[in-house]
Amino acid sequence: MDRATVLKLAPKQCYEEMVAMTYKRMKNLLAVILFGFLIIPIQGMAQDFDNIEITTNHVKDNIYYLEGSGGNIGVIVGDDGVLIVDDQFAPLTNKIEAAITDLTKLPVTFVVNSHFHYDHTDGNENFGRAGAFIVAQDNARRRMESTQVLASGRAQEAYDDIGLPKITFFDTMRFYFNDEPIELIHTGPGHTDGDAQVYFMESNVIHTGDMFVRYVLPFIDQNNGGSLDGMIEATDRLASIINDETIIIPGHGQLSNRDDLLNYRNMLVTIRGNLARAKVQGLSPAEMLETEPADGFAPAGDGTNQWLLRAYDEYR
Repeated sequence: MDRATVLKLAPKQCYEEMVAMTYKRMKNLLAVILFGFLIIPIQGMAQDFDNIEITTNHVKDNIYYLEGSGGNIGVIVGDDGVLIVDDQFAPLTNKIEAAITDLTKLPVTFVVNSHFHYDHTDGNENFGRAGAFIVAQDNARRRMESTQVLASGRAQEAYDDIGLPKITFFDTMRFYFNDEPIELIHTGPGHTDGDAQVYFMESNVIHTGDMFVRYVLPFIDQNNGGSLDGMIEATDRLASIINDETIIIPGHGQLSNRDDLLNYRNMLVTIRGNLARAKVQGLSPAEMLETEPADGFAPAGDGTNQWLLRAYDEYR
């Protein structure tokens, strides 16, 4: 609004227009901030790992999870040793080991990778050198063997042999470790084509990897076998495996339960329905975005739009 226009407006009208402009700017700023939180888990922006602290959270019995930077690390300790789910970033390995040492003096025996993405597996080489056996779904190992370009556009380089999983599975696999039957479950392609959920059966605790997360729209790696349909099918299967008493350790975010998982699944189903409707109507990608398929679930902005365009491309 230029000065001449301001002088022509009545004081009340001028005030109302300035308030409206301020509100619009604040709304846009909030959208940018919120979407920043949405994409941080997968962007792997430059970080000062020296300032990252590892926080230990007790889940149940001898099961814990660690928070730092990257995906949540599941931990079970006992007389057999230590099994962890994911290992975050390589510069954090010493801090992760120190946090585990506070729980037990025994070393990490097994590292289970929930999938191949770097914010969950970048510590593989360090733990491999220390003698841990790395375990993953077979497709996840195949992804780690060569450079992959994620749907975000980031290139993830191949790992050295010491950081590759030495034990892989296809559909399911079971450990009997620390008096706990631990089921590794591949619910099919979803977040990627090599996802594994880790179910501590006796304690009724499950680590979902990034098939279920507590930030807004989940990152789906269409470049590496992921799909929106697969995410929904996987959450349906997860919901059928667990019960109302199950404690969920998500790939990112706070402890959750089955209701949280179902709400997340319903969000994805609603958005998929909006995208399918746009497809039936023959809408172009730009026209689809104008219908705001994720309205009420994610802030409007470039990040949400890119997510929607990738998902829409699955149905075109």
